[in-house]
Amino acid sequence: MTGPHDGVPGEPIARRRFLGYVVAAPTLVAAAELTPPAPSGDLQVPSPELTELIDLNDVMTAAALPTSGLISVEVGRDGTVSFALPRAEVGQGITTSTAMLIAEELAVPLDRVRVTLADARPELLFNQLTGASNTTISTYTPIRVAAAVARLRLLEAAAADLGSPVGELKLADGVISDRSGGSVGIGALAEKAASSRTTRVSVTLAAPESFTVIGKPHNRVDALDAVTGRKKFTMDLDVPDAKPAMVCRPPTINGKVGSVANLAEVRAMPGVTDAVVISTGVAVRAETFGQCIDAVRALKVTWKPGTAAGKSDESVLRALQAAELPLGLRPPTPVVEGAFTFYFRGNSALEPNCAIADVRADRAEIWSALKSPIVAQQSIAARLGLPVGKVTVHVTEGGGSFGRKLFFDAALEAAEVSQKVGKPVKLMWHRADDARQGRAHPMATSRVRVSYLGGTVLSYKQRHTSVSTDLGHGLGEIFTALAARLPVGDVGFSQTFFHLSQAMSYDFGASSQLLAETDKSFNTGSMRNVYSPDVTCARELIVDQLAARMGKDPYRFRHDFLRDARSRAVLAKVAEAGGWGRAMQPGTAQGIAFHAEYKSVSAALVEIDCRPETVNRPIRDGVTGPRVTKVVFAVDAGLAVNPRGLEAQMMGGISDGIALALTSSLHLRDGYFLEASWDNYFYTRQWNTPLDLRIIIMPATSDEPGGAGELAVASSMAAVACAYGRATGTMPTSFPINHGTLSFTPKPTVPPVPPSPTDGLDHAR
Repeated sequence: MTGPHDGVPGEPIARRRFLGYVVAAPTLVAAAELTPPAPSGDLQVPSPELTELIDLNDVMTAAALPTSGLISVEVGRDGTVSFALPRAEVGQGITTSTAMLIAEELAVPLDRVRVTLADARPELLFNQLTGASNTTISTYTPIRVAAAVARLRLLEAAAADLGSPVGELKLADGVISDRSGGSVGIGALAEKAASSRTTRVSVTLAAPESFTVIGKPHNRVDALDAVTGRKKFTMDLDVPDAKPAMVCRPPTINGKVGSVANLAEVRAMPGVTDAVVISTGVAVRAETFGQCIDAVRALKVTWKPGTAAGKSDESVLRALQAAELPLGLRPPTPVVEGAFTFYFRGNSALEPNCAIADVRADRAEIWSALKSPIVAQQSIAARLGLPVGKVTVHVTEGGGSFGRKLFFDAALEAAEVSQKVGKPVKLMWHRADDARQGRAHPMATSRVRVSYLGGTVLSYKQRHTSVSTDLGHGLGEIFTALAARLPVGDVGFSQTFFHLSQAMSYDFGASSQLLAETDKSFNTGSMRNVYSPDVTCARELIVDQLAARMGKDPYRFRHDFLRDARSRAVLAKVAEAGGWGRAMQPGTAQGIAFHAEYKSVSAALVEIDCRPETVNRPIRDGVTGPRVTKVVFAVDAGLAVNPRGLEAQMMGGISDGIALALTSSLHLRDGYFLEASWDNYFYTRQWNTPLDLRIIIMPATSDEPGGAGELAVASSMAAVACAYGRATGTMPTSFPINHGTLSFTPKPTVPPVPPSPTDGLDHAR
């Protein structure tokens, strides 16, 4: 008989019933038919909390929905199932969770699902943009519907093949069997189940209670390849004649080439094949990257000033303070206020910024890890003077992103170099390039004022001021396209992003959070969690101060003021599991914080050691300072497709949060950042990683997934800051806390990259 996975023709459209298509093709290809829901009249009703009405993820999901039918699941003759995911896998595990969705609906083993990354497809419009923790939310239903259509078609083909009614067939492990013992593999049915014309069908999705794959912990499908070195990233690809290339860059941000004194001399250096001036500097192509570095260091370039010439941390801070929106008249009731500064932070991933380009007179081919490949394709075509249809952009897997790969600087640059030298290039940025000329998370200030009377909070106001965030990677276009449907009206890209991503989860009376931006002279990017870590950190520190002013315990205060039971549950869980309120030694303390976004909620309990013997412990070439010794983190992200992947995401986000609170920042001086490598950019290192780390995944409170990719950063950063304030007795107001300590000797800006290291063995102890 048919099970919960089987479609029943003629059943009316219900909660789990959807329309899809069998696409005309030689083998079975299936896709979903989904249409955007009509805008609710409620969208026009003022709400005290906008993100409860519509948030950034809702906007991105609505933008992707109209083209969901253009992505399809294909069953092959060998019994494998293929799917080209129109998103970028950069380590977050979406190829695994996608394969799990398909395996669930098609009842095939997970290792027989092949998920690749789709090339840039302009017809997908906003359905090929990776960001804002949206991939699983927006693809969850379309992928399952496409797989369910394929399942139904396979059952119908098997019914004809086995001579049994569809209702008497069972599909399991990629094999369809009937009651008499007859069976046939789905590969043998791939052609029989295909269609010569596109056909509309109705299917029922598997019920959550029947799930055998979704919601169960699974290792990543690419884990073995990753740890054995077989996984292919951009720099691993073997594109014929694509030789290494690097760029000699200016000593200040966005400086330009004035003149080059020794181009011919550099071209004659060992291994060098080309040296040309491009829009961002002087590019060299050579047989090896070591020869590229030697050539870059040998170039003698006169530079024109950059866009941030003469600017420093201090001058940018003054400009931000001058641009801050007013908090209004101080109310007659008691208030708690705070002003916070968040310095520039690096936006580079572990994988260097890189791309391969093969540009010919009439066409171009690009390979790179791109989260906005359609915009990249359009921009590259414009730069090269080619029709968009003549530029092929292949999306490769990336070694991290943190928002960096929403931009395609390396791909655009590689295309320009390849066109100028007339040869394929494998371009890679040096670490110093990414720190000094790459994308930085904007410096910002945040001012908060809360008024209260007795045990009641009357109002909450927050004015966040930031160096301009570049949203020219595709998100801005989504906001423009859907502006008429948004209750925020026709406001700017950044304003829309801010209002749709910042939730006020506390019952704090009349609340308002506003954004002001200034200064477009920097190369900025939307680092993981974008505005939320800074905004939430400032808020949670003020919440601690407010609790103290009212004579309440920080945990109990939060619990009493959180608006819903789901939020209170994650907070209560970390308080219980982390032993909130236990006795701590002087100089150590606990901190607790809450953050909600994209239909998900989280809470963190942190313990920190700020004792002198810890803060001042010697670390070679590093910043020590306080150490986070324990983190308990609870997350409710709705339905967790892969709990093991969700746990890993939270671990990474916690490391981000610790870094943002304590150690990681860029120092701006005279128009450039002093950092020039990971050696002197202090992301969370081994000596600051908590020895006691526990992730608690709460029972699902929804049968739909929520956003999770960025969720852990804000609450963990805020909890660390709150713990630091309680341990030292002083609320921190500048982040990261160690920014004022320059613990390294800055490398020169001319030449722009340091020599290749020769002392590796000296550090192998």
